[in-house]
Amino acid sequence: MRYVSTRGQAPARDFSSVLLAGLAEDGGLFMPESWPVFSAAEWRALRGLPYAELAARVMAPFTEGSLPGDTLRLMTQRAYAGFGHAATAPLVQIEPQIFALELFHGPTLAFKDMAMQLLGQLFDHVLAERGERVTIVGATSGDTGSAAIEACRDRDNIDVVILHPEGRTSAVQRRQMTTVLSPNIHNIALQGSFDDCQDLVKAMFNDAPFRQEMRLSAVNSINWARIAAQVPYYVAAALALGAPERPVAVAVPTGNFGNVLAAWVARRMGLPIERLIVGANRNDILARFLASNDMSVHGVAPSLSPSMDIQVSSNFERLLFELLGRDAAATTDTMQRFRAEGRMPVPDEAWRRATALFHGFTLSDEGTLEEIRRLHRDSAYLADPHTAIGVAAARAHRPEKGIPVIVAATAHPAKFPEAVEKATGFRPPLPPRMADLYAREERFAVLPNDLEAVEAVVRGHARRNSH
Repeated sequence: MRYVSTRGQAPARDFSSVLLAGLAEDGGLFMPESWPVFSAAEWRALRGLPYAELAARVMAPFTEGSLPGDTLRLMTQRAYAGFGHAATAPLVQIEPQIFALELFHGPTLAFKDMAMQLLGQLFDHVLAERGERVTIVGATSGDTGSAAIEACRDRDNIDVVILHPEGRTSAVQRRQMTTVLSPNIHNIALQGSFDDCQDLVKAMFNDAPFRQEMRLSAVNSINWARIAAQVPYYVAAALALGAPERPVAVAVPTGNFGNVLAAWVARRMGLPIERLIVGANRNDILARFLASNDMSVHGVAPSLSPSMDIQVSSNFERLLFELLGRDAAATTDTMQRFRAEGRMPVPDEAWRRATALFHGFTLSDEGTLEEIRRLHRDSAYLADPHTAIGVAAARAHRPEKGIPVIVAATAHPAKFPEAVEKATGFRPPLPPRMADLYAREERFAVLPNDLEAVEAVVRGHARRNSH
């Protein structure tokens, strides 16, 4: 399998090279040169497999030529061995035709673990094979950072620097990052929004001398390996609900568009996903785009669902590339105009193609609390704010004909205890392995929204560890 950039000016690469590169040199995102498609018989053959085995088989076409099948299978077994549920990603019915796909049973209680635990294995293998060292820089709105840190802590060939927006994550999210005192981990609290963090990460990648000096790599969902590792859980859930004979719909609380894009990839591979439902909070750029072709940036407003407090959804560029018929020049022009003008000029024909499959939904903080309360009262289900938005979106846009909707339950309710307690009167406890989280020592630097200042900290961290 070879990969090309959405902007067409970077050389094609294999999976291992894409893993280490993260962002393409031309500022684009890597996409498979062609899409693998499974037959109905091949989907049926995956039914009933343990999750790690299913994940290895679904991902195999994307790693072909870089990883032997047995090596990938060993990695998936290691990645999911420590999850807190025997099913890894269990499916729970919460009302007629709506099912929660619980993706939060990993070490940091969020869906990011589903991909990140495997990415840690992949990085270790490829770097050891090449005798190389990398510096991972990442931006997080709350969950990616802790999942990346947990996956990469204490690894010999990896340094990690994670930027989070100061004061805009939950206390649990922040402490899961800042209390990891491993020497290869460094946290930066940036005085700005998540979009500012993400912009600085992209700026570091686009600073060619710095990128080469630090051997930068990425674990945000700009890294294709993250998307590939998220496809299997949609496959597992759809098969459990009767696919490929029975179509399904998927609802995803969405920030950076990576999680819902993984469901789109599963559909592109032949899985019968009839509808993709995008849930948003007050930062509703994706819902506005789907409603009226209005992809315009407003200010980022803090909410009860901070992982979705995003205006620039990086992974949308991958879908745009497909909507524009894989025209790299048109994709580049559209993205550059979006960056310059704050509004994305998507042609009406491409927008109509998107709305034939994707449906948007927006829920306020008040509506989110009411949804958490309703789920707890009517279904005895405790949902975090992000999952609650996903459920409300599923109910608003569920297809007719009895097609089941899979809701991505993206975080454990204990990651957002204040919101859950406000809605239900019940404060969800952390699992025993995290019970002392609030007593642990924190370590992080507070920095201004300034590229030079951030690069200096990244350089100092990487150089200290390279000796």
